[in-house]
Amino acid sequence: MILDKRILNVLIIITFTIITFVWTFFIFHQTINWQIISIVIILRIIASFFVYKDYSLSWSKATQKTFLLKSIVVLVPLVIYMPIFYGEIRIAFMLSEAMTYLVTISFLMYVYYYIVNRSHVAKTKTLVIYGAGKAGIKIEEEFRNTKYKVTYFCDDDEVVQGRSIDGIQILSPKELEAKLPAKKYDLLIVAMPSAPKDVMQKIYNRFHHSFHSVKILPSLDEILNSQSLSQQLKDISVEDLLARHPKDLDKGAIEAFIKNKKVLITGAGGSIGSEISRQCSSYGASKLILLDHSEFNLYQIAEELSSYNPEIVMQSVVDKELLDKTFEHYKPDIVIHAAAYKHVPLVEENVREAIINNIIGTKNSIDCAIKHNVKKFVLISTDKAVRPANVMGTTKRICELYAQNCKSNSTEIVAVRFGNVLGSSGSVIPKFKSQIEKGGPITVTHPDITRYFMLIPEACELVLQAASIGKGGEIFILDMGEPIKIVDLAKKMIELSGREDIKIEFSGLRPGEKLYEELLINDSDTKTEYESITVAGKTEYNIEKLTDDINELITTKEQLAKLKEIVPEFNHQNGKI
Repeated sequence: MILDKRILNVLIIITFTIITFVWTFFIFHQTINWQIISIVIILRIIASFFVYKDYSLSWSKATQKTFLLKSIVVLVPLVIYMPIFYGEIRIAFMLSEAMTYLVTISFLMYVYYYIVNRSHVAKTKTLVIYGAGKAGIKIEEEFRNTKYKVTYFCDDDEVVQGRSIDGIQILSPKELEAKLPAKKYDLLIVAMPSAPKDVMQKIYNRFHHSFHSVKILPSLDEILNSQSLSQQLKDISVEDLLARHPKDLDKGAIEAFIKNKKVLITGAGGSIGSEISRQCSSYGASKLILLDHSEFNLYQIAEELSSYNPEIVMQSVVDKELLDKTFEHYKPDIVIHAAAYKHVPLVEENVREAIINNIIGTKNSIDCAIKHNVKKFVLISTDKAVRPANVMGTTKRICELYAQNCKSNSTEIVAVRFGNVLGSSGSVIPKFKSQIEKGGPITVTHPDITRYFMLIPEACELVLQAASIGKGGEIFILDMGEPIKIVDLAKKMIELSGREDIKIEFSGLRPGEKLYEELLINDSDTKTEYESITVAGKTEYNIEKLTDDINELITTKEQLAKLKEIVPEFNHQNGKI
């Protein structure tokens, strides 16, 4: 096969060199010099065999780089024979012939490319690509042999608007709106993997009514080089529309905080704990100690991170004696405490267990960290700790009080408070998805209920970023953007599913559930160097009294009353023991 290519390449070089020289001699009114033609043919054949193995280039897969290589194969002999023939024929003659030869070869190559690669599939579906950058151009190439016809490109960049790519117009968003017919197009692809979520949401809101389907590319971090972009297209999801990416994410600060440190993560198998574990591994922790009392969750994250060789500890933070031995054995530099019961209705049904797991588990973890001189302890808290209406939020508020007021010695203890995360095990989104799959209805507790939302990876990175600047005693608050009505979330998910028959039913607020969540108890927050992170004012609580109160909380039969005594702002109406 290689021999055939060589012979074909030699024949093409001989044929087109003769043709272009004869033509150039004719244009310049000179007699044909076969000696010059023969020397140029030999030099071009040699260059073709030794410069980038030109003879082996596939014309059916030609690219801009193929054209550049062909140009080099023409120019290298030109540099050699130009001095040899100088004076015998004019420089203009030699340049004219070389350019004619290059244009002829390139034209032949791209004609062959078009004939071989032209689509024989009937174009029965319409496609618009939003984004005329590298990703958009690549998507257009990959869809050429499909049933989709790329009708337009659209781009926000005024510099490219009004131009075209392979004859396909690049429109502004306003022009695209005007050109879209009343009848829906089949597919809109948003080929902007680096676009922030708010831009994605604006594009969706503006154009989704004109398309049967909207697909997007994953983020740049998630794109796989081993697959074509068209294979990685995914349906736009509610997470893509609602999540927000912090603009002041400082990965350098996170890396400096985590790199070469031994990090112990409690609740490492949960939604937050597992993502914290992933990020600590990616930011270069020297050792990961993954601790969880759930065998299945621990197994899953351990398998996922097996290449990092993490230490696997299956135990409960409630068992202080075992926990102490773990600290003694591994001597972590950083502890990130994500272990907690977080599901509000379940905690309302299991108050005693939640108090022991959340409060005692946190107290044990903090006490062990102080005893073993851990450099930094990070408590994962929640917006439900602010003026809590449920037992879960109240237990987390007591954890915050203990973290702020305990005698920490050399250990820097900080808490990070944030709202709901999209896609967590307790999130409303998986529940809504399941209800849609079953044909509905979607159940929402109240038409006015609102929540803050953030993607798990972004929330966890901000947790680590906040922890990196903490000096001890702070409660950091993550900027979660604007709260979102849950009923609007349900409507958006129904819209994305294409199931207009799905109904929404209101079931009433559940025990311990508030209409809205808050992130601040008062207005005493202070700014940090990062806009996405603020610090709540400290609440003083005598640590000896708090310890006694916690001990009494475990033994008393009036646990709700005692919770109210420790956290006076606890406004509980529907709880039971």
